Amino acid sequence: MPADLANLTTEALIELARSGAFTAFKVGAFDIDGVLRGKYMHRDKLISSLTSGFGFCDVVLGWDSEDQLYDNVAYTGWHTGYPDAQVRLVPGTARRIPFEDQTLLVLGEFAGKAEAICPRGLLRRVLARAERLGFSAKAGLEFEFFVFDETPDSIREKGYRNLKPITPGNFGYSVLRSSVHAELYHEILETCEAMQMPLEGLHTETGPGVLEAALQAEGALEAADRAALFKTVAKIIAQRRGLMATFMAKWSPDWPGQSGHIHLSLADAAGKPVFHQEGANLGMSDTMRWFVGGQQRLMPELLSMIACTVNSFTRLVPGFWAPTDATWGAENRTTALRVIGGGPKSQRVEYRVAAADINPYIALAAALGSGLWGIENRIEPTEPVSGNAYDQSFPAELRFPATLSEAAERLKGSEAAKALFGEAFVDHYANTRLWEERQFRRSVTSWELERYFEII
Repeated sequence: MPADLANLTTEALIELARSGAFTAFKVGAFDIDGVLRGKYMHRDKLISSLTSGFGFCDVVLGWDSEDQLYDNVAYTGWHTGYPDAQVRLVPGTARRIPFEDQTLLVLGEFAGKAEAICPRGLLRRVLARAERLGFSAKAGLEFEFFVFDETPDSIREKGYRNLKPITPGNFGYSVLRSSVHAELYHEILETCEAMQMPLEGLHTETGPGVLEAALQAEGALEAADRAALFKTVAKIIAQRRGLMATFMAKWSPDWPGQSGHIHLSLADAAGKPVFHQEGANLGMSDTMRWFVGGQQRLMPELLSMIACTVNSFTRLVPGFWAPTDATWGAENRTTALRVIGGGPKSQRVEYRVAAADINPYIALAAALGSGLWGIENRIEPTEPVSGNAYDQSFPAELRFPATLSEAAERLKGSEAAKALFGEAFVDHYANTRLWEERQFRRSVTSWELERYFEII
């Protein structure tokens, strides 16, 4: 069995499957919400699927994270009869699953008509645009996530209230906490290494039971594969230990939300970084300045691709380490975009509006696509913010939509989004977010009961 399965060709993966090195095979593709949908597949079926693809009920692109069917999308629904969508397996994504003996995982992406709304296909199209402009993109994602001493049964029995984090208190960057729970930390680190998604760092954040993981930077498509897999695998590891991990944007009003920051840089066709220019203001080349300008200009229009749930918007409030306007600054963690300098290899932009609940493919497509749009149109950013962005006022055009439905409507009306991502994706995705907000509007929250039940 090869020690490294990265970048296998179709022929090499077929040979590996026939070799008997693995006795079980699992395939899957990520849906609109970033949920990995898949199944076990027989060796013979895997081999045939590698050459001709396979059919996967397209309902996975027509339902939400709770398997409830959208009633407002054109691509699929009762009106189409939910036929199979074509899925193409990607041999270079093959990974051994260390907690399942002799089991191989291969990721896929939707093909045919479904490719227009496939999250992985979306990012590939944006990367093709970058290539046409003479660029390649490198990305690194980092996630904060809370871990609880709970199970899927116990959280439901408690009604998701009075949950017990794995550790109490704040304890940011605590060696005490990480050492006491060293087995969990080591399993995360070792599993990520074995699954070809190594972590650059793993530590406690400020808050009870909250961890932060930074994945090593990689080419943008591989970075998105790793990020999407990491969220799934971290939850699996926790539940196999009788724990639970959540990547919600904000699970409690008492603690800051959980970030999913995206670091991005560009290189030219020869692999030379293009964001740094010696002697320029903040070391920013024209290319980087326009890239930031495009990200800033389109951020309010594309926000629903980043803040993708109703819960996402509970994090976007002043003073909780999340931005509230499309602002930027140099080494400023109160702005939506943080320019990080230091030299050609380290110069990059951190897209800080993203939370841990992102679909990495869609969020990366938005962050990168808007930057490329800025380069194409030579968009100049505003002056960088100095000091606390929360204490300053900004023009109305930099203000974020206040709700998921407002953000979805902004996306629907964005000509830049349609040009970057295709009308089919924009229409489908925006309608899924409108559906999401509609489901929320039908609910009665505990806050409403506590506030109005007796007194009103």
